[in-house]
Order: sequence, then C-alpha cells, then structure tokens
Amino acid sequence: MRDVVDVVILGAGELGGTLAHILARAEAAPAIRLVDDAGQIAAGKALDIMQAAPIERFSARVSGHSDPALPVAAGITVVADRARGGEWQGDDAILLLKTLRHATAQGVVICAGATQRDLVERGVIELGYARERLIGTAPEALAGALRAMVALEADGSPQDVALTVLGVPPGQIVIPWEEATIGGFLATSVLDQAARRRIAARVGPLWPPGPIALASAAAKAIRSIVGRSRQSVSVFMAPDHSSGQRARTAAQPVRLGPDGVALVESVTLSTHDRVALENAINL
Repeated sequence: MRDVVDVVILGAGELGGTLAHILARAEAAPAIRLVDDAGQIAAGKALDIMQAAPIERFSARVSGHSDPALPVAAGITVVADRARGGEWQGDDAILLLKTLRHATAQGVVICAGATQRDLVERGVIELGYARERLIGTAPEALAGALRAMVALEADGSPQDVALTVLGVPPGQIVIPWEEATIGGFLATSVLDQAARRRIAARVGPLWPPGPIALASAAAKAIRSIVGRSRQSVSVFMAPDHSSGQRARTAAQPVRLGPDGVALVESVTLSTHDRVALENAINL
C-alpha cells in the first residue's frame, strides 16, 4: 500500500459532497478538503459529514474551504461540481486546470463529472498534463449501470457481473462481451445475442450518470490509487499522439497506481466491435 495522501475536491455540489462522504467512510484518505467559491456551503457539508463520524465510525478529517491554493499539498485532486454552477467545464474548467498545473505536477487529477471528457483532452493537449495523471472517471459509473442492467437480464446480482466499457458516450460505446463474465461464466454463454442487443440499445439513455454513481466511480479510482483496491477502472484517458495518429479521448479500462495510470489493459474485441471502436476514437 502506498503512503497515505490527502484528497482535495474542487466543488462542493452534490457530486463533490457525496464523494467526500464516501471517501471518509472508506478511510481512503486521512484528510479530505472540500473547496468551493461558496465557502460556507463547503464548510457546512464538511461539518455534516464529520457529525456522522461517531455513528459511522470513521476517523478521516473532512473540512470545507474557499481557498483554491489548497490543492498544492494534495496527492489527489478531484475536479467535481460547484455548489452554485454545476460541473466544472468549458473555459472556466480549463482556467482552473491551468491554475493547478504546477501545484499538481506530482499528483493525480481526477475529473469526476460526466461532462468532463473534453476537459481531460484539453488538459493534456493544451496545458501539458501527463496523460497518465489526468483522467476522467465517469465511464466507470456507466459501466456500473450496465452491470446492474446485465444482472437484471440474467436474474442475478450486479456483484457477479464483470464488464467494462470503451469508446465515447453516449452514442459510441462498445461493450466487449467476449471478456464479460456473469458469476464466473462468459456472458456470451449466459445471455443470447438478442439479450445482448437489448442491453446495448439501452446504453445511450444511461448517460449521463447521476451524482451518486459518479461519486462512487471516482471513489473506486481513488481507492486504487492509494492501494486499497486492485480492480481495473474504466476511465477517460487522453490519446497518445507521439505516433502522429490523431484520436479522441475515450473510455478504456486501466489499472491505477500512485502515479495515475499504471497500465492500459488490452481488451479482446470482435471484428465488428473493433471497427466500432476505431470509428469512435479516430479523427
């Protein structure tokens, strides 16, 4: 397990506040700081979480602030949603990343919102972030919703379903059925083609995931970064343009570690799915 790190969450909206509570309950970090322009809201949510500590039996410290300089000392910085204004996105979000650029150079930055795929891409291409250290975790929330849907179709439990997602949501998502499992059995042997097509047709309406699912996905990634989990996570990761090939930021399964993405996992795809994925990511 790596050394403990602090987590700073930029934005005390529903996503940011929920994430702070999940991380505190999981003891994922010794100190969790909610930072928002509306400092009183951030402080109020932090106090509410801390009042639950004796009941839920956690010792993590949660505090609320309005000072954007706090991420300087953070090992993990999460870009979430503002208490007034929704998810960080567009030019405001780019300015935020630019402000954080040097302070977070040795840490990991997670874009937790459903609208932040472009933020990951621009942060790497325009601001020079390392692609391994700036990721988006919303695809894992989508994968979680799909696991629940597969479980319903198979009359089982979501915990028994293992699958990931690739591509660009909502319209260009690829589900690698050849590697998905249900209760340890290949999904292709449990679900017939008609069932798999029904599930695939419902992917679009599942996007964007809600704040609780997004917070849970970000928390799963953070647990992996700090060494509490070895599970793979589906994330938005900017493409590697070193070969000269132009591509879009897309969802892909990775293994995470102290420095962010430690390994991009290879996925077996059918010819149809491989073509669909290439169409989704290639410019």
